[in-house]
Amino acid sequence: MTDLSRRTMLASGTAMGLSLAAGTARAQAPAGRGRGAGRGGPTPPPAIERFDPALDALIDVSSPIEHIVSDGFQWCEGPVWVGGADGYLLCSDPRANQIMQWSPAGGLKVWLHPSGLQTPANPDLDREPGTNGLFLGRGGLACSDSGTRAIVAIDLNTKKRTILTDHFEGKRYNSTNDLIVSPTTKQIFFTDPPYGLINKATPAQRGQYISPERQMDYMGVFRLDPDNKVTLLGKYNLPNGIGMSPDGRTLYTTDSTLGWIAHTLDAQGNKLSERVFIDLKAENINPRGDGLKVDADGNLWMSGDSGIGIFNSAGHRIGRIRIYGAEILPFAGATSWSADREAVRRKVNAWIRTSGAFDGVVDFQKAVADPTDPSRLAKGFDNGDHLHPNAAGQKAMGEAIDLKLFQ
Repeated sequence: MTDLSRRTMLASGTAMGLSLAAGTARAQAPAGRGRGAGRGGPTPPPAIERFDPALDALIDVSSPIEHIVSDGFQWCEGPVWVGGADGYLLCSDPRANQIMQWSPAGGLKVWLHPSGLQTPANPDLDREPGTNGLFLGRGGLACSDSGTRAIVAIDLNTKKRTILTDHFEGKRYNSTNDLIVSPTTKQIFFTDPPYGLINKATPAQRGQYISPERQMDYMGVFRLDPDNKVTLLGKYNLPNGIGMSPDGRTLYTTDSTLGWIAHTLDAQGNKLSERVFIDLKAENINPRGDGLKVDADGNLWMSGDSGIGIFNSAGHRIGRIRIYGAEILPFAGATSWSADREAVRRKVNAWIRTSGAFDGVVDFQKAVADPTDPSRLAKGFDNGDHLHPNAAGQKAMGEAIDLKLFQ
């Protein structure tokens, strides 16, 4: 990903929205995850595109996207649903070092803090001190702990943490990112890019990931057996999301160059072969994938630069949940404002407008900014904290949305 990627956008303090598609998807977690519109603003609803009639068995393309959370996160990763129809959603906030809980009845609240690193983070070295990927397993919650750079198990009742592995061949992991528990062998498969560490690479070192904390000179995909023996499955370029077929015989991982890789496994979880899973040119998508889930029928729901892609087990894209971006609102005068943060806001907004990462962009900041000082909310749109728009401001934001975007 580029330096001004979705990760940078969220790091600047924008709110991360969680979205649910009100359809019949049978995924391991809610099908969609929306991007927040910025400080205090609504998110325009994504639209669902159907590329293959097979999508109709999974989700109603006319169903709305329900925006369930618009604030409370610095970052949002690793959603997992716990407890059936009356359960709750857990999501990591790696930057804030906590796991958040949401339910229709209880709303959003902190479930665990600190979730990852148990000592104060070093702001010069630690980028994501909390947990990242979450999955039910090992008698509770299995977690990729970016801060501790480990795979940990957390008891859902006592919230006691147990480190399962934090080294391989005498070296610490980079910063474990995502994981999956095999439905057949109960082995844990996980990815290990260095995203949890601050990249010290200079402009001349573009494309490298340099940190004095790194002990491994590669990024890998690993398998953790029930007896905690670790096996390296392979070395890849910034491996991130990971998922597995319902029969436990195909493992899916991301690679920032190749896109998505399918690993064929035997009945014991040993790797037999691998292949590029998606023909990027034929499907007209970029290789920069993030998290993914595999539903009960073997379809993949994958987040990335092209929105939420829905692929069948043959690697053919059958649908897509489109994603729209919105610029971060001005907030000069708020207690959290600083000149440095204002510079970041402007830089991120420039990226939102010009990167091409979204299907469309809504200029909320123009709708509510003070025309004489664009770093501030206009007086008539400020609710008093200089951060959130009032009712008139929200109306102006709504009127700024071009409905042609969704046609």
